[in-house]
Amino acid sequence: MSVSTRKEESRSKGLLHAIFLGLERVWDRLRPRDATPEPVIDAYLGYATPDGCQLRGRVLDGHRYSTQIEARSRWNAFRNMARNFFTAEMPGVRVASGDVETLSDEEGYFQLTVPALPPGAHHVALRLPDYDTQTETTILVPEADAKLGIVSDIDDTVMRTGAFSLARNLWTTATTFITDREVFADTVALLKKLQGDANPVFYVSSSPWNLHSYLNQVFEANGVPSGPMFLRDLGVSESKFIKSTHGSHKGNAIDTILAANPGLEFVLIGDSGQHDALVYHDAIIRYPGRIKQVVLRHAGPIDQADRVAADAIRRSNVDLVMAEELDLAADAEAPASADA
Repeated sequence: MSVSTRKEESRSKGLLHAIFLGLERVWDRLRPRDATPEPVIDAYLGYATPDGCQLRGRVLDGHRYSTQIEARSRWNAFRNMARNFFTAEMPGVRVASGDVETLSDEEGYFQLTVPALPPGAHHVALRLPDYDTQTETTILVPEADAKLGIVSDIDDTVMRTGAFSLARNLWTTATTFITDREVFADTVALLKKLQGDANPVFYVSSSPWNLHSYLNQVFEANGVPSGPMFLRDLGVSESKFIKSTHGSHKGNAIDTILAANPGLEFVLIGDSGQHDALVYHDAIIRYPGRIKQVVLRHAGPIDQADRVAADAIRRSNVDLVMAEELDLAADAEAPASADA
């Protein structure tokens, strides 16, 4: 990424921060102050680890939370997106599943480790013991005959966003209705082929957790395979707006996923616009022998650092596919190769 590009992204980020912060201040002044909080549990898809199953989510004030899809229009798309970001988190709330209990953190997030479950999809209850609030979420436990795990980026890999430009990414997300989002059919086909009947799929993205319901709705509308998501906590405050880097977040998520599935090799799917080649090469170094294939979509300019990382992936004897269309990507039983 050039110096001028970094400066442009920094200015865009600062402007967007100011806009979102200003809008949240207006909302905070307008919303009722005497309203009694009505907590809801925004539950995320759970996943299995050697130590048990992980339940994740967030406790939010129901007065400022909704997943309702409005009538199709650009204004409603923006309204829905603003509603996703201007949530009121509820810290210090007791969250329980069965006999396991924890407290939501300062941003309302929680994570529970519940006893291990057999392979398959399991519906699990979550409740707030101090409130009349409960919900149900799903834990996906890999099948016993799973031989491969799949980690996929979302932005410009599963669906077109222009994530290599922060301003373009946020504008696309904020003004495009769910049913109008462009999902890449070739990526969906590749994910389904790799998943088969047994292999687990995980999604890693620099998008914030605020968008997880939105992303789930887009995925469901387009037949994208279901899988646990690992998104970012961005927040909107005086001091915080998109602080953690794409690379560090994605690398940490890959660490979590591979540790949760110690017996599986993995295929990593991404794009050329957000330094995925660098992130995935680092994963190859950290986990020798566990990364079987890297698949990258040409989604934007490929800078020198990514070219160097792609060459390093090839030298590591991990199969690499780089193409504008992922139809060329074979499954991991017979890895394909293509030149950048």
